[in-house]
Amino acid sequence: MIVLLWLVIGVIAAAQRGYFDGSESNCAKAGTTAITVVAGPLNYVGANPKIDCDLPEPSQ
Repeated sequence: MIVLLWLVIGVIAAAQRGYFDGSESNCAKAGTTAITVVAGPLNYVGANPKIDCDLPEPSQ
């Protein structure tokens, strides 16, 4: 029950930051959204997790 509440608080924080608006979809946004949800209540004590994805490009 505690884990579920933790994740719900994380989803609320991600929604307040506008991560579910759907305007763009990329690796960095998906990672940032996921880590924000996992951070849960820590978002309200100053945590602002960000993920930067640099995926390798295929050779030509």
